[in-house]
Amino acid sequence: MARNKNTTTNNTRFRTPPPPPKPPPSSSTSNLPAYIVLPALTLTGTALYTYYLFLDEVPYTKRKRLLATSIAFEQKIGDNEYQKLLQSFGKNNILPENHRASVTVRRIGSRIANSADRFMVKYDPKKDTTTTKSNKPYTYTVIRSNQANAFVLPGNHVFVLTGLFRYAQNEDELAAVLGHEMAHNIARHAGERLSGNVLMSFLGKLLLLIDPSMTLYMMFVPAVTLLRELPHSREHEVEADRIGVMIASDACYDPRAAKRVFGSMKAGIENSNTTKTKQPSQPPEFLSTHPSYDSRLSNFDNWMPEAMDIFHQDGGMKCQQIRYEMAQARKLAAREHAWREEQQQRRKKKGEIQFGV
Repeated sequence: MARNKNTTTNNTRFRTPPPPPKPPPSSSTSNLPAYIVLPALTLTGTALYTYYLFLDEVPYTKRKRLLATSIAFEQKIGDNEYQKLLQSFGKNNILPENHRASVTVRRIGSRIANSADRFMVKYDPKKDTTTTKSNKPYTYTVIRSNQANAFVLPGNHVFVLTGLFRYAQNEDELAAVLGHEMAHNIARHAGERLSGNVLMSFLGKLLLLIDPSMTLYMMFVPAVTLLRELPHSREHEVEADRIGVMIASDACYDPRAAKRVFGSMKAGIENSNTTKTKQPSQPPEFLSTHPSYDSRLSNFDNWMPEAMDIFHQDGGMKCQQIRYEMAQARKLAAREHAWREEQQQRRKKKGEIQFGV
C-alpha cells in the first residue's frame, strides 16, 4: 500500500531559533579614549589634593572651607575695587570726613576694629595673626544714598550708605551693622568665594573635556548656583552675624541692638506697600544670597546669652566706663557739628552782604 506523502514521519527535525542580537556597546567612560580618561583622572586627583592642601578653618566658628588665596592677594583686589567705587560714587555723593555721620561711623568702626584684632588673637586657629589678617587700618566711606546698605571690601574698606540710618538710629544699632561687615573680613569670605569660583571653573572645564556636547556643563552651572553658591552665601551671612555680634559686644556696644536693627529692616520691607518708596520684596530663602529676616532674628536669640556675657564681662565695670566715654565723645561730636554749622552760616551771610544779596 502506498504511503501518504502528507504523513509526518518521526524523523522530522526542528531547527533552534537563532540567538538574539548582541546589544551595541555602551558609551561608558571605560570606552573613552585614553587621551581623555588619563588627563581627566589626573586633573581630578590634582583637584582633590589641592582642596585638602588649602583646607582652612574659620576663626571662632571652626567651619572647614577651601581658602587658596593670600591676604596680600585679597588686599590688592580690595584696594583696586575701592578706587573704582570712589570714582563710581563721585565726590559729590561722598560725605566729607568731618561730616557728623562720617565722624560717627569712623568712631564706632575704630572701636570695633580694635575688638576685631583682639578677637583674632584669641580665636585664630594658627595663632599667627601676621598671616591671617591684614594689618592695614580701616577706611570708612559714607555715601549719600537712599539705599539702606553697608558693605566691606578686602583690605579693610568699609562703605556705609546713608539710607541705612533709617534703621540704625543709634550707635549700638550702627555698631551691629559695622560688626557684621568687619566679620566678613575676619572670616575672609571674599577669599573663600574667589577660591570656590576657581574650583568650580576647573570642574566646569573638566566636564567640557569629558562631554564636549556641553550637556553636562549646562546642567552643572545652575546646579552649582542653587546647591553651592547660594547656600554658601547664606552661610557667610550667618557667620558674619554671629562673629559680628560678638565683636560688637566686646567693644561694649549692646548686642541686643542687632535684633532691633534687623527687625526694623524686616518691618520696613513689610510696610513698604503702604509708603511711596517701595522696597523690593525678598525672594524665598533657598533662592536668596541672604537668610530670611526671621531666620536671622531667631539666630540672634540663640547667640544672645553668650554675647551678653561678653558685654557684662568684669561685672560690667569695663563697659560702664567705656560707654561713659562714648557718651562724652557724642557730646563733643555734637558741639563740633554745631560749630561747623555756625561757621558755615556766617560765611554764607558774609557772602550775601559782600555781593549785596
